[in-house]
Amino acid sequence: MMKPISLAPQLQQQETEADRLLGRLRGIVAEIAGHAAELDHDEAAPLEDIALLARMDALAAPLGEPFGGMGLGSKAQTAGHLARALRLIGWASLPLGRLYEGHVNALVLIQHFGSPEQIGRAARAARNGQLFGVWNTEAPSSALRLERIAGGLRLMGGKTFASGAGFVPCPLVTARTEDGSLLMVLPRLSETDLTMRADLSGWRAHGMRASATGSFDFSGIDVREGDIIGAPGDYHMQPYFSAGAWRFLAVQTGGIERLVDEARTHLSAAGRAGDPHQVARMGEAAAAAETARLWVAQAARIATQPSDAAACIAYVGLARGVVERAGLDVLERVHRSVGLASFQRPHPIERISRDLATYLRQPAPDRALAEAGDYVLGANARLGDLWP
Repeated sequence: MMKPISLAPQLQQQETEADRLLGRLRGIVAEIAGHAAELDHDEAAPLEDIALLARMDALAAPLGEPFGGMGLGSKAQTAGHLARALRLIGWASLPLGRLYEGHVNALVLIQHFGSPEQIGRAARAARNGQLFGVWNTEAPSSALRLERIAGGLRLMGGKTFASGAGFVPCPLVTARTEDGSLLMVLPRLSETDLTMRADLSGWRAHGMRASATGSFDFSGIDVREGDIIGAPGDYHMQPYFSAGAWRFLAVQTGGIERLVDEARTHLSAAGRAGDPHQVARMGEAAAAAETARLWVAQAARIATQPSDAAACIAYVGLARGVVERAGLDVLERVHRSVGLASFQRPHPIERISRDLATYLRQPAPDRALAEAGDYVLGANARLGDLWP
């Protein structure tokens, strides 16, 4: 009989550390969920929760082992751990999940495209509890530019829809050079910069109030050559640019699962759990949530071992549509089951519904679906063989 293949000791240690992190996260989700209810107001930021994540090494976890992390989500072996971590955080607080997903995204990009010195700088900041983010949406009046001046480089312009504006000390931003090239820049911001340059007044969204989303003016900030991450065009390099969407899908799935849990709690407390219509709706809601979870788990595996870039992008594109549909279906069924109470503050379903509905509005959903459909139509293999 063939002996089972044993994992290398180093890999076993990685998985043990990641499992321990998940255990610590499970221990604080109720606390974070309580904070989320308190932070449901304009210009709020989950600073206490970010500090909690830092103390349990969650901010350093996406770093590779040589830099003091667990390699969480940067390789296929830990993709499932990151998917579960994002779901747990999203279950507790979608705004916090949005910020943590941006932190992971930034560290993945820096580790993939940065030099060892740049990765080391980012690693020291993450281990010291500094939050990262990725800001790429241009300010309407002034797109971010990287200009060459006497003696160096300088940023001019700003970003908008920047989650954590004023609270993320390490944003990875995209900026255009004079020749039109797009570069990633990791500027060095001071406490004064964070205080004076952020403007949250424009974010009056239906949900995700506690994500501290706003605009940030980078004009006049000097940049060193060592602050430029990678080469021109690296930010849009595929499959990383499109396939990384699986991470925000994991956060959204956590919010979907939370809605089902809150509906179950409400129906049981109201003595309505035995109604056959409620039973049927809860079955449909649970199936939708589980469909999202399974698609995200598979997307995480495919995206972290992309043997075929086109196939990888297509699968994640399909997953985007599946998770969005699951979220909308769960919202409808939960609202029908709970009724008017689900639209009244301070019922948790009212707040989580707003956060989820807002977070589901990700850019270019039609394009993602169309690109996936184009891949399927042009493939020569059977549908069941298109993805590993």
